[in-house]
Amino acid sequence: MYLILGLGNPGENYRRTRHNAGFWAVEELARKHGVSLRARKTYDLAEATFYTEDVYLARPLTYMNLSGKAAKRLRRKLGVEPRNILVIHDDIDLKPGAIRIRSGGSSGGHLGVQSVIEALGTTAFPRIRVGVGRPPGEMDPAKYVLEEMRGAELEEFLGWCSRAAAAAESVVMDGLDTAMNLFN
Repeated sequence: MYLILGLGNPGENYRRTRHNAGFWAVEELARKHGVSLRARKTYDLAEATFYTEDVYLARPLTYMNLSGKAAKRLRRKLGVEPRNILVIHDDIDLKPGAIRIRSGGSSGGHLGVQSVIEALGTTAFPRIRVGVGRPPGEMDPAKYVLEEMRGAELEEFLGWCSRAAAAAESVVMDGLDTAMNLFN
């Protein structure tokens, strides 16, 4: 069984930010499969079925840099092995709209992923990275990923998150290697 964990920041202030790519992808999966995420103490959780596969969908309710706290609790509660915890997150080092699936590896400087690595005690969990691009000019990357988007920019971003959701479905249904061939 897979746990699909979409990283982001809770609260309306962060809802329309690049840093919430994982949240949006998980929301798209929940909508598509007719389930509702229900709030728990440190995460939102839903159980869905992707055709014949049972899947958990979750969003940490901690802030991004503490995402590991929710990942650790979910792992313990659901009994899911790290190799079956699929983490979806934003990545400023990928061009806007690019989707990259990885089987594991370092955090690449992403503090939410680093928190998950520390909490799970391993780098061996798959990820889907949603490219949001580098900030313009001399803009601080932290401000850039937390900048609110509107209008056409937000609509385009939501399309990228929908594609990340499709990539997550492919990982579950087709396997990691096939999904990488389709989306990378």
